[in-house]
Formats: sequence, structure tokens, C-alpha cells
Amino acid sequence: MSFYLSLRMIEIHIPSAALKKRQSRLRWTLMLIWFCASFGPGFFARDLAIEIQGWPLYFWMAAQGSVLVFVAIVVVYAWLMNRWEAQEVAGITKRDERSPLHEPNGHD
Repeated sequence: MSFYLSLRMIEIHIPSAALKKRQSRLRWTLMLIWFCASFGPGFFARDLAIEIQGWPLYFWMAAQGSVLVFVAIVVVYAWLMNRWEAQEVAGITKRDERSPLHEPNGHD
């Protein structure tokens, strides 16, 4: 068993204010969608008189649909966050490459 010790500095990216605002807006939007999908069918769709195997349709929508919506929300959130953060890091990298302090020969 061998251990590898790296003394390289770990670069931690601090998100910009614009990215934080965008993330917050997305978070609140997805939470509102989740709230409507979880509680909407159970409370407001009782007028759906269709029955599926003896259970009213609104029950199935609340029990099954809210889980599917939640999974979709998680996928959308992860996809957008990865995309936005990658765009921001790429923008920072481009900005650093154009900086006059950056040495093109690779020695920092």
C-alpha cells in the first residue's frame, strides 16, 4: 500500500455575485415548481372524478407524479449548475490567459 502526497495548492473557485443570483433564482423557481407539484394535485384536483383501480386520479398524481417531478427537478438543477459553473470557470481561465501577468511559457 502506498500513499501519494501532493503539495500543490488546491484552487477553490468562489462564485461571482451574478452566478450566485442566478443560482438563487433557479433554486426558488424549482422549489415553487416542487411545491405546486407536491401539494397542488392533492388539494386542488379533487374534481378529477376519474378512478384508476379504485383510486381517484388526483391520488395517483400526488403519489407518483410528485416523485417524478422531484427527480426531474434534481436532474435540471444538477445539469444547469454544472453548465453555469463550467462557463464561469472557462471565463475566468480566458481572462487569466489574457492577463499581462501570465507567462506563456508555463512558469508561474
